[in-house]
Amino acid sequence: MAVAVTAEIARKAAHLGWADFPDDLVERTKQCLLDWFAVTAVGAQDELTDILVREAIEDGAIGSASLVGRSERTLPSAAALINGAASHALDYDDVNFAMGGHPTVTVVPALLALGEQIKASGRLFIESFIAGYETSGRVGMLVAPSHYLKGFHVTGTVGSFSATAAAGRMLGLTDEQLAVAFGIAATQAAGLKSNFGTMCKPLHAGTASEHGLRAARLAAKGFTARGDSLECDQGFASSQSNHLEIDAALAEPPQGWHLRNNLFKHHAACYLTHAPIECAREIRLKSNFPPERVKKITLRIDSGADKVCNIAEPTSGLEAKFSLRQTVAMALTGVDTANVDSYTAAVTQDPRMKALRDKMEIEFKPGWAKSLSEMAIQLDDGTTVEATHDSGIPWADVSKQRTALEAKFDSLVTPVLGAAGARRLHDAIERIDTLADVGELARASTK
Repeated sequence: MAVAVTAEIARKAAHLGWADFPDDLVERTKQCLLDWFAVTAVGAQDELTDILVREAIEDGAIGSASLVGRSERTLPSAAALINGAASHALDYDDVNFAMGGHPTVTVVPALLALGEQIKASGRLFIESFIAGYETSGRVGMLVAPSHYLKGFHVTGTVGSFSATAAAGRMLGLTDEQLAVAFGIAATQAAGLKSNFGTMCKPLHAGTASEHGLRAARLAAKGFTARGDSLECDQGFASSQSNHLEIDAALAEPPQGWHLRNNLFKHHAACYLTHAPIECAREIRLKSNFPPERVKKITLRIDSGADKVCNIAEPTSGLEAKFSLRQTVAMALTGVDTANVDSYTAAVTQDPRMKALRDKMEIEFKPGWAKSLSEMAIQLDDGTTVEATHDSGIPWADVSKQRTALEAKFDSLVTPVLGAAGARRLHDAIERIDTLADVGELARASTK
């Protein structure tokens, strides 16, 4: 093989430092943290998080690591797992299409647990976060699109490498050590799309973070693995994809950094439902017709959505998040798709939702941009109303994006930590680049 891609991705991650970052990358990191702590605080109250915490305590994994939105403390490895799963519990966390999944939920939990344990500085946290985030895009591009199409959940698989790169950067691993750490991560990387709509999907984010933390620590101690795990025969790429897109993986990302193409969620559902939701909202707001007047809904969307979010008859809140028909029906009836409490079994059983779902026809288009949707709604008088939306375009105005994220942060964190607690956490996030010990941030997120 002409290019040792594992070694090259490891080299890029290991050598990223503060002097490499333009000012907007630090601001974008803080925005990722605002979003991550917000969704994690609420996800920490979910039943799946309760189960994971109970399992950790019963297993004797009580320690000093903080759990976001909770009062319990566990060992760092358990905290990475629990915080990672909690942050993906609502499917309300950020997305990057280069990775093909959710980058921040795999990176931050490992760094928070490790950083609190070793008293890492806030600057080292940011350097490590960006190293992990950029790795998620590179490894994602290496195996896209067939890896995802085969049925692998990228957040759990590729996310293991991003967490490893982040933890390895925080531990100061050399290029060679980090390449070996990737080998340790590769043999653990897992996650199946067939489990979408169940508790296992958020578990994938937690296991990726836990695996990455473990891989970096073991490599630091001299544990061995192949240093070419991404490209070798029967390695990660050859076993889980049909190709090896080395040029795409090593190319400069659009706008220079993968982090600049981060996409935040403003609807608490699978990201591939967001463009259809926006189409439905636009049509409802500009036409102002009652749902009963709808005769037929036609949605055109990329064919990849068929095996991701096409649960035709959802029966639970989790399934609703992966149902194009349900989320469109919610948007057309004025249900707040940004509100986490909107996704319940009761809402899926609402007769209005069922009626609209039955009127919807989906045309899956091969080769479309996965973030693009077109919608046409025919009314009972023969009128047709149409809309188009592309949810894959990052906001150009970073300050406007911050305003939206702060509103999301306040709405999600305040009910969990109280107004004073939300302000304390927000302040710690804003000061992260000056913190001598990132443990201050971790502790500010607990009850």
